[in-house]
Amino acid sequence: MKRNFLFAWYQTPRGKLLQQLEADYIQRSITVSCKQTILQIGGLGWESEFIDCSLYKNFTILDAKSLGCDKARKIQAKSHSLPLQSNSVDMIIIPHLLEFDASRFQTMREVERVLKPEGILVMLNFNPWSLWVRYQYLWDKKMADSWGGHFISRPRVLDWLKLLNFEVTVSSEFSLDTVKSTHGKFITRGYSLTSTAYAIRAIKRRYNLIPLTPVTALNPRLILANPLNTPTTQKNRHD
Repeated sequence: MKRNFLFAWYQTPRGKLLQQLEADYIQRSITVSCKQTILQIGGLGWESEFIDCSLYKNFTILDAKSLGCDKARKIQAKSHSLPLQSNSVDMIIIPHLLEFDASRFQTMREVERVLKPEGILVMLNFNPWSLWVRYQYLWDKKMADSWGGHFISRPRVLDWLKLLNFEVTVSSEFSLDTVKSTHGKFITRGYSLTSTAYAIRAIKRRYNLIPLTPVTALNPRLILANPLNTPTTQKNRHD
């Protein structure tokens, strides 16, 4: 499915409402300092609505076609082969990219590689069960390369994150008039038919294995019950 579907959706009345909700959500999700590195994979063109590029000078947009806000620093590259060092990014934002990425799971592996331990990941995806999204998709089928589409359900994304050792902290749904969020252990794997899109906020966990030293069996030794009563000691007493 081509990413042109996303930009055509944002031009519709419902798409404009979703864009506003997503911009507010991303703005609230950026909790790192302005000196830390933020990477957005997939340009949108309206990044200025949720981040101040003059303040966050380490904010970078990576896109294969150099899409994105003109004020932001850009890298033209493929998402499944990030030209970045491992453990070098503090926060990664993926706004509606995986639905249009043929190598989406390799992209997730690259995200896990470049993100620092305890780094933050924010993802935005369409709800595959939304009737409005499906209607728009069939209406603009000329922008797609598959009748079925490649929309990704939230349970599948949660499985991917669990496999890559991410801890999901917040899961949110966008219903064009409100944003419903669940936190921590209250996150469910279900879905809502009324929500248009969903967002997931996760933290990369790094678990280090502690090597255990094998315990060697010690040979039992004879211990004297009263070492003071040795023959030498007894002889000295008689003398």
